[in-house]
Amino acid sequence: MNDITFFWIAFVCYLSSFIIFSTYFAFAKKSISNTASFAALAGFIMHTIALIMRWISAKHAPFSNMFEYMNVMAWVSVLGLLIIVWKVKRPLVSAFISPVAFILMGCAALLPKDINQMLMPALQSIWFNIHISLTVIAEGAFAIAFAVSIMYLIKASRSFGTKSTKSSLIQRFPSLETLDDINYKAVSIGYPLFTIGALIAGSIWASRAWGTFWGWDPKEVGALVIWIFYTIYIHARFVKGWKGARAAWMSIIGFVMTILSFFGNMFLGGLHAYV
Repeated sequence: MNDITFFWIAFVCYLSSFIIFSTYFAFAKKSISNTASFAALAGFIMHTIALIMRWISAKHAPFSNMFEYMNVMAWVSVLGLLIIVWKVKRPLVSAFISPVAFILMGCAALLPKDINQMLMPALQSIWFNIHISLTVIAEGAFAIAFAVSIMYLIKASRSFGTKSTKSSLIQRFPSLETLDDINYKAVSIGYPLFTIGALIAGSIWASRAWGTFWGWDPKEVGALVIWIFYTIYIHARFVKGWKGARAAWMSIIGFVMTILSFFGNMFLGGLHAYV
């Protein structure tokens, strides 16, 4: 068995978790949520094995191409899912984060999966490893903020289902304050990591690889736009007191921008086209 086999096993586990949680919304039984959480945990273990095997096979960290990058982003989001479920004691959070992980895995599955045994010279740098590792962890944190923000908006909406559905399901959601706090903490973790990884380490790596700190490459511009957006989020939170629905919408928009920047690589080209 190779890493791709374990990747597909993890993919099936995440899909199963998503489907089982979907039935939970219909029946609201604890045994169903426990089964779905177990499927997510099993998928995470298989996913971890897949990443370790790929690291060993490639002899370098597994984020040298777009498949590996999105693969690691999905792994980070599931890790965050498990931590949140353990901390807030609300397995239902998994119903919103597991689909995000599944979609990220699905997108990764559509990308070329060949292992790059011999990295091009531009990628053979410690600054590349710092740049990518911190950025992918940051974007995984943004994915978690995105998922809990959707959960926040659903709970805050008065039009969510029938009255009986509200009482049975909404009570199993974490409180609005808890969801807002998770959103803020996820962005608070992701923002400095993105600042250091995407901008600072990325600029140093660019200087070493291409002789310039900034070249207005499409990926560089995308990273700058994302950083400015999350800077506005942090500013609005601290200075303007933005919380709740406004903060949730900003997290959703920010993560959509992150995904668009990632896939823009495939169409806009540039020096980052292989990442």
